[in-house]
Amino acid sequence: MAKDLSNYRKSYEKQELLESNCPGNPMELFQTWFRNADDSDTVEETNAMTISTIGIDGFPKSRVVLLKKFTWEGFIFYTNYTSEKGKAIENNNNICLSFFWPALEQQIIIKGKAEKLAENLSDGYFDSRPDGSKLGAWASNQSTVVSSREELDKNLKMFERSFDGKEIQRPPHWGGYLVKPKSIEFWQGRPNRMHDRIRYRLQEDFSWKLERLAP
Repeated sequence: MAKDLSNYRKSYEKQELLESNCPGNPMELFQTWFRNADDSDTVEETNAMTISTIGIDGFPKSRVVLLKKFTWEGFIFYTNYTSEKGKAIENNNNICLSFFWPALEQQIIIKGKAEKLAENLSDGYFDSRPDGSKLGAWASNQSTVVSSREELDKNLKMFERSFDGKEIQRPPHWGGYLVKPKSIEFWQGRPNRMHDRIRYRLQEDFSWKLERLAP
């Protein structure tokens, strides 16, 4: 069963990241990297990101969710507020987001605080979702134990009947978070494991301090 992975190696040689090419605001660089990844034929689901939280059991947990919007303020995603993820954020809203685009040899690591979006903003996004996704938000009591797949399908059919011919409203337990960044690190793979790591840290006057980190 054991497999030796010690010889799994890749030389990163595609790009470089120098301070002279870094703007003063990290959101500008994020936008540039994101658009480049999105325009690339080699990156699938550019907006897939890993969210790490500290659970109420004291353990960290990471899972992949989809980024739905980014602004000068930060990064927006949507979820069930009563899920394991939502409860963790309610207990400790310090979280980490990370993007990894291996085809571009790039990572972005974001530390910040998650805040619930205003209800009207969550309503607006929910209204844009397909009906199937809307019904799924009602049918799935996310992160709870279920007896079987049949139970989930039964719940979905129940809500299909309940909302038949009616507008599907947003469940009160479902909505968005805005993650306001405190630090953003851009990682560019380089040869010989001498990677470029540029970190921006938010200062008390809301300016950003740029630092190079050793790989």
